[in-house]
Amino acid sequence: MQLFVGLGNPGQKYARNRHNIGFMAVDRIAGAHGFGPWRAKFQAELAEGRLGGEKVVLLKPQTYMNLSGQSVGEAMRFYKLGPGDVTVFHDELDLAPGKLRVKRGGGHAGHNGLRSIHQHIGADYRRVRLGIGHPGRKELVSAYVLHDFAKADEDWLDDLLRGIADGAPHLAEGDENRFQNAVAQRVAPARNERKAPPKAAESAPQPPEPDSRSPLQKLIDRFK
Repeated sequence: MQLFVGLGNPGQKYARNRHNIGFMAVDRIAGAHGFGPWRAKFQAELAEGRLGGEKVVLLKPQTYMNLSGQSVGEAMRFYKLGPGDVTVFHDELDLAPGKLRVKRGGGHAGHNGLRSIHQHIGADYRRVRLGIGHPGRKELVSAYVLHDFAKADEDWLDDLLRGIADGAPHLAEGDENRFQNAVAQRVAPARNERKAPPKAAESAPQPPEPDSRSPLQKLIDRFK
């Protein structure tokens, strides 16, 4: 069994925030793979299902971002899982919008949700880092992540989430390369073969060559 955790803040007010892309990711997985209904447990919303041959529990902590670890720790202990069985989907300022990277272990880089999870289960869990870009200045970060995605973001965001849902069974099976390839095929699909160059325009009719016959020859040719 595995635990896939999406990070975000509860409530409609935050639903489309950049900080909630983790919630969006597990919602898309649940919808695409026929998971059971969401129900309240472990200070979270929880849904159960299968990805390929793996049983997976999807978790959306409802404690607000900076206390996410409380919910993750409860669920992990209940199911008798270790940190290696946990995958966390979260927003990543240091990746360009639409980019995705998978990482295991390491620091929390100041992310409040990851910091809380570190405190409760340690650092040896897998993270799926979902790029949202950086506003450019540190003092703008809080307002940026707690703001809704812009309308211009909708296409790449939908492609990214579709790719995550496509590749989720590979992620559950531990094949991170195939997971990332599935995402890449949605976000940056192979371009169609180059179109054949347009056919050259048919040659324009050539004007008749000037008639160089003598008047006598013309007369003779008429009676041939």
